[in-house]
Amino acid sequence: MATTARIVSGPCRAWPEESAFIREVLDRIGDKWTTLVISTLATGPLRYSDLQASIPGISQRMLTVTLKALERDGLLTRTAFAEVPPRVVYELTDLGRSLQDAVLSMARWAATNHQAVAASRLAHERTGVGRVKSHGSTAADG
Repeated sequence: MATTARIVSGPCRAWPEESAFIREVLDRIGDKWTTLVISTLATGPLRYSDLQASIPGISQRMLTVTLKALERDGLLTRTAFAEVPPRVVYELTDLGRSLQDAVLSMARWAATNHQAVAASRLAHERTGVGRVKSHGSTAADG
C-alpha cells in the first residue's frame, strides 16, 4: 500500500517540529485566568490583593497558580519588598507586554459578542445536541 503524506494547512504549516511546545504556550496564553491577569496588569503593577479584587470569580488558589505559571514563562515579574508587612508586586515583563494587545483584543471581542454567543448556545440547546440538519436530514437520522 502506498503511503500518502499528510498535508498540513493553515498556521500549523509554519510551525517547527516543536509544535507540541507551541500548543502548550497557546494553552497558557489562551487560558481565561491568564487573559484576565494580563489585561488587568496592562494598567501597571499591582499587589496580589489588588489583582484578586480586580478579577471577579478568581479564587486565591487559581490566582496563585496562574501567577506562578506566568512568572515561570517570563510574562510577569514578582517583586517582594522587605517591609513589614511584606509587600509583593506583580508586573508584566516586556514579553508579557508584547502579548497585551492580543489579550485585550480577545477580551474586547468577548465583551462585544457575548450576547450573540449566548443566543447561539440557547438556539443550539433548543435544537438538541447532535441534531445538526444537513440536506433535509439530521445527524440522528443516520
